Amino acid sequence: MRLVEVDHVVALVRRRGIANVLREIADYLAADYRRWPEFDKSPRYASHSSQGVIELMPTADREAFAFKYVNGHPANQANGLQTVTGFGVLADVATGYPYLIAEMTIMTALRTAAMSALAAKHLARPDARSMAIIGLGAQAEFQAEAFRALLGIDRLSIYDVDPAATAKFRANMAGRDFTIHVARSAPEAVEGADIITTVTADKRRATVVSDDMVGAGVHINAVGGDCPGKTELQRAIIERASVFVEYLPQTRIEGEIQQMPADFAATELWQVITGEAAGRTSAGEITLFDSVGFAIEDFSALRYLADVTQDPCFHRTVDLLARPEDPRDLFGLLALERDVVAS
Repeated sequence: MRLVEVDHVVALVRRRGIANVLREIADYLAADYRRWPEFDKSPRYASHSSQGVIELMPTADREAFAFKYVNGHPANQANGLQTVTGFGVLADVATGYPYLIAEMTIMTALRTAAMSALAAKHLARPDARSMAIIGLGAQAEFQAEAFRALLGIDRLSIYDVDPAATAKFRANMAGRDFTIHVARSAPEAVEGADIITTVTADKRRATVVSDDMVGAGVHINAVGGDCPGKTELQRAIIERASVFVEYLPQTRIEGEIQQMPADFAATELWQVITGEAAGRTSAGEITLFDSVGFAIEDFSALRYLADVTQDPCFHRTVDLLARPEDPRDLFGLLALERDVVAS
């Protein structure tokens, strides 16, 4: 079985360039979204605690089965740990044999950002060039790079309640040809922005962006509200916007639209990508991508890794599957131990 570790992904991104990797992942995402009906789909399994959530995200088409293990623990940062970590598995449907296991912490950050930018290509105004980012945690730089790679966004207005997060973002973006304005508040950050991206980590219902902060023609990329009881947008924004989601049964539980009645209408993004539904219909329309992450996106990321890590410098082989000469004789693999004990 091929194992793609953190160092392999780092080497891959450095070799291909982060902009190229983001565009390539976006191509895989778009290809899989175009064949959305072919996938098994269900809301992810989530085990919630007072500290955070641990989730399993499975999906399959006719040829491959994939799942991701991922957590979300906002308090981890204070202990020097990642808020989100993950790994994923890709397996052959015909035999049930897994053939790829991969790190999915960096890859989740990449696919999340690529998915946000892919959605914005269909939903934001074509002339959008500026973006506000509210929340400068681990995902923020990936969002900036993806929106530049796919949409040409080069002007950022940023805000975080933690000055250290702001300093981290500015250091990482130094020399990367962005024009960056550091705002003193969220309202200042969004003023005049074509796109508003929210990626906060606090696990509670919050109003990060209020209705009076959102003007005509804005596209909102709401990423941080991704579990029950956690939101970032004032309900009035949702009532004004055209809302687009990944998988409606899951987003009703976890996304911004958990604030809305159970029959609230939203469009699944695959319908826009395939042309079955309209995306943005006017320059003055407010569009909202209520993103919570969905298993098909991890499937796409794992499928991408399976294709681009075939070179031995980007993986190593691990022996996790028993292979007796006679498939019925699993016990026979222990014969050496039996002989040693007998002697």
